[in-house]
Amino acid sequence: MSGKSSYFKGIAAEEMVASVYRQNGFEVIEKRWKTREGEIDLVARHANKYYFVEVKSSSSFERAAERITPRQQQRIQNAALEYLAERARTVDVDCRFDAAIVDASGSVKVIPGAFLAHR
Repeated sequence: MSGKSSYFKGIAAEEMVASVYRQNGFEVIEKRWKTREGEIDLVARHANKYYFVEVKSSSSFERAAERITPRQQQRIQNAALEYLAERARTVDVDCRFDAAIVDASGSVKVIPGAFLAHR
């Protein structure tokens, strides 16, 4: 897949996932938030809790989930700390790290708490 089509496929997957979060009462407050540490695909908020969501798309849920490596998890966690310090002005808030998988048919599967923050 070319870089441009892969980019647009990723954008479409993120929009599908954002829609699922919104339908469940979440406020999606950021998309593709970038920092030196990495990128957070989606940041959502619900009842004073922040949700950092890594979106992956692939031919199957299993293949997509395998692509969230421990190194990537650490980068997302570091970016989340930077996000909270900058945007929420505190890192002392409830948060959760979710994985959202989009398969080839466009089905979305959210894995709540897919990885835990390490301190």
